[in-house]
Amino acid sequence: MRTHPLRNRSALAMAGVLLAGTPAAYTALADSRPAEAPGRGKAYLETRLFFGTARPDGGPAVTGRQFAAFVDKEVTPDFPDGLTVQSGRGQWRDAHGTIEKERSYELILLYPRSAAAGGDRRIEEIRRAYEKAFAQESVGRVDERVRVDF
Repeated sequence: MRTHPLRNRSALAMAGVLLAGTPAAYTALADSRPAEAPGRGKAYLETRLFFGTARPDGGPAVTGRQFAAFVDKEVTPDFPDGLTVQSGRGQWRDAHGTIEKERSYELILLYPRSAAAGGDRRIEEIRRAYEKAFAQESVGRVDERVRVDF
């Protein structure tokens, strides 16, 4: 097999030029943290809760009216500044390994990072109250640091 030293050196030189011209791109790829707009908004936490509506005991599904009443009673008093509820369809594997597909609700809460300890306690109370009221195995939770500007 015959090699071409000149062609190999040219290819290496070209690769070096391309790589030398893009160090910022590699830095951006290595930093997986989401970028925050400098100076925009205040430091907040975003918590998303996922509420299923099917009952594991086979009882009737949680209705929209029941969910709205739950939000009014259990969520609004602790987060009166605002919240968002979205309807959806979800699925998850239950404690018995069965994949459950059901109508669901996503509740989005935004609150200052300075209120994180109190917010966490109240959110856990909301999760437990829903599980108890509607015989649910769990309520999913996702927390993210965000910057918010109203």
